[in-house]
Amino acid sequence: MSEEDKPPLTDRLASSAFLAIMSAVKLLPYEQRIRSVGWIFGHVVGPVAGWRRRIRANLALARPDLTQDEIRALERAVPANAGKSVAEIYSGKEFTDRIEASDPLEGPGLPALEQAFETGRPVIIACAHFGNYDAMRSALVARGWPVGALYRPMNNEAFNQHYVPAISAISEPLFPRGRAGLAAMLRFLKGGGWLALGFDQHDRHAPELRFFDLPSKTVLTPAELAVRYDALLLPVHGLRRDDGLSFRVLVGHPIEHGEPKDMMQALNDDLEMQVRRHMDQWFWVHRRWKQIG
Repeated sequence: MSEEDKPPLTDRLASSAFLAIMSAVKLLPYEQRIRSVGWIFGHVVGPVAGWRRRIRANLALARPDLTQDEIRALERAVPANAGKSVAEIYSGKEFTDRIEASDPLEGPGLPALEQAFETGRPVIIACAHFGNYDAMRSALVARGWPVGALYRPMNNEAFNQHYVPAISAISEPLFPRGRAGLAAMLRFLKGGGWLALGFDQHDRHAPELRFFDLPSKTVLTPAELAVRYDALLLPVHGLRRDDGLSFRVLVGHPIEHGEPKDMMQALNDDLEMQVRRHMDQWFWVHRRWKQIG
């Protein structure tokens, strides 16, 4: 790689620092490792990255009923969950073996998934930055089900060079956002593949739906693809249990085909219900609402 092709120095330094931390914690036993990275994110990364300010701002909009003590607890717990998820991804086979051994799939939509696999029907898995997204992928793949995912490459190119192999080790195929990735993704779906698509981030080109009773730009792509390819559409979330290490992978009710806006509103409503039950597990750091700077 020529000097011109290398990622910026700041990106390389940030990536190197992250890899140094992950190399150090890999010396720890699995459970201690996951908890340690959670602590680092909750008490160091969160404040340094400005995540606590964003969490407070989002909660002021969506949950103005929370007490200051509850907000302060979430300022630590939300980054801690993100840190644990990162540590789990970079633990590779140790993580996926634990998921496979526990077979954590449950929920009202599980029979519909089993039937889709038996009949070769395409599936759109509506997912969110909630719990651990990769616990969901691991649990589905452990059943032998054909799960692919669309992902957005990291802005930090140096980080992306080790992040993509880490998430690819959990399951493939993965499709990067962009024209080439989209074409491959559609071929996979048409062939009966199962595609995990996120829907919980602000998209300025998307129509305005409701989330926590606030105007929320919400992509229609999961619903539109489900209708176009007669795919089963349902929400699936990897919910962290109280021990902080194991998971329930909850398969929600299938979404009836109809107007894409109505289908996506049903998914927003389902996600809101789950987030209210597990406030520390949704990534309250995103600019989900345009009011937040």
